[in-house]
Amino acid sequence: METAKHFKLSVCNELYGDTDFADSCRSMRRAGWTGIEIAPFTLMQDATGLPAERRREVRDIIVSEGLGFVGLHWLTVGPEGLHVTTPDETVRRRSWEYVRGLVELCADLRPEGSTGGVMVFGSPVQRRTTGGLTRAQAEANFIEGVRSIVPDLEASGVTLCVEALPTDQCDVIISLDRAAEIVDEIGSARVQTMFDSHNAIEEERPHAELVSKHWSKIRHIHVNELDGSYPRRGGGYDFKPVLQVAADRDFEGWVSMEVFDFSPGAERIVTESIAYLKDEIDQLQG
Repeated sequence: METAKHFKLSVCNELYGDTDFADSCRSMRRAGWTGIEIAPFTLMQDATGLPAERRREVRDIIVSEGLGFVGLHWLTVGPEGLHVTTPDETVRRRSWEYVRGLVELCADLRPEGSTGGVMVFGSPVQRRTTGGLTRAQAEANFIEGVRSIVPDLEASGVTLCVEALPTDQCDVIISLDRAAEIVDEIGSARVQTMFDSHNAIEEERPHAELVSKHWSKIRHIHVNELDGSYPRRGGGYDFKPVLQVAADRDFEGWVSMEVFDFSPGAERIVTESIAYLKDEIDQLQG
């Protein structure tokens, strides 16, 4: 599989909108990306109901187009009414059952006979405080929910990454420090954390220092500009310090681009961003 120096580079698929899945994969690979990270709702609104035949078809398309399957993100976006920290126990249980179903989906989308895959748990709307709960109570519900699916994660070899989010999106787990503490509280090798440059906008430490501090728990990296646009010359964010930390530690995971502004168009985004990222990576030491 092609790399830029030490890194496997992937892209999140939701920027392709309604484009045929195979065409999306072909576009990514043509631009030079080697992996795909999937938002489940792009496959089906309730992705846990995706038929076995379609799961195999998606898996085989990814392989045939020369891409690696990275995993899933935007986990609880899609079905109506999901919320993983709500005081409503019925809704909470149903929401975690959905996440449990996504663990199975993640495993099914891997190449046949392979292991691994990450599930990035951001989903701010479905995890922020609601129903009068305090932040501490909501976090306790989140931890309880993650613990409930640990056996599924461990049996499947899928890793759940607890993602820190800024306060303009969510008030539950708002720093990488807290995400790392929760990883320790849960105590499973299949529950770790990740770094997202856009979502680290409120972190007080330099991002490279923060990533270095929590490196033992970081299994995934999202790259994007602080305003959510795609990495590019003049975009404003310097990716080199964080990528240097990852390069120095021979990072084996994926560096995956997730963007929130799709207006420039998918082809322009995937083409310009990978050229820029590879240039940034080429400037790293070692």
